[in-house]
Amino acid sequence: MTVTPLTTTPEVTPVQLSAAAVAKKRLSSPWASLAAIVIAVLWTLPTFGLLLSSFRPELDIKRTGWWTFFTDPQVTLDNYRAVFDSDSVNLGTYFVNSLMICIPSVLIPLSLAALAAYAFAWINFRGKNILFVAVFALQIVPLQVTLIPLLTIFAKVGIAGTFWPLWLAHSTFALPLAIYLLHNFIKEIPAGLIEAARVDGAGHVSIFFRVMLPLLTPALAAFGIFQFLWVWNDLLVALVFAGGGDTVAPITLQLANLTGTRGTAWHLLASGTFVSIIVPVTVFLLLQRYFVRGLLAGSVKG
Repeated sequence: MTVTPLTTTPEVTPVQLSAAAVAKKRLSSPWASLAAIVIAVLWTLPTFGLLLSSFRPELDIKRTGWWTFFTDPQVTLDNYRAVFDSDSVNLGTYFVNSLMICIPSVLIPLSLAALAAYAFAWINFRGKNILFVAVFALQIVPLQVTLIPLLTIFAKVGIAGTFWPLWLAHSTFALPLAIYLLHNFIKEIPAGLIEAARVDGAGHVSIFFRVMLPLLTPALAAFGIFQFLWVWNDLLVALVFAGGGDTVAPITLQLANLTGTRGTAWHLLASGTFVSIIVPVTVFLLLQRYFVRGLLAGSVKG
């Protein structure tokens, strides 16, 4: 009788273990840690200086650098009162406008991209490969080429001057990359999960919402952070589609106006800029674990 040997997982050789240990030792060496600390300090130093400048009096900001704060510390909240209470600045309205623009501009492409990625990964239909290649190829289209055609369409439809052009424009620009990234993530999910759900009588809708969405959370969070940061910091799309009015203009547009019309108002620029970075920094810190998991998703199989 012939005995068929069981298939076992290949053992890791001592050479591979040695190479891994050497690589880990190099990455965890004191010089690598020192370099990481230096890069982190240099990266955060301008933000720290901006924070100190936002609390310094106007005359101190115009006369001396932010590093002189340690020799003559003077703190005031007048800069923040000015950007929120002044009728000419009124940063609070633009802050709310940015939130009104960012939240739908993140949720719309994520919802559509998740559905489209699932269809491309697990549903067979005619022309699927050609359509997926076309969606992937849309990533190479420069954003600037589409601004005038989109603006013409929005003006003809009659939605210019509202939030809709900004929502639709940001969603359109984000969809190709979102579909591509989520498709690659969904494709790595074992087919056994899908087959088990089908055996239990689940259709595509049940599979997507009950099986896929919980597994897609890291990928959705990772792309959601990227999209939120992109939309929040955007100025070009806001200049084109906001219509130049204050009712739908984001905070970046008002900061640009402060730079142009108040070139000497450094105290307002410092406090206003720091207000504008509070939300993206908070979002990143709150969703950091999902962000890292989303970046590493699919990198290791098994």
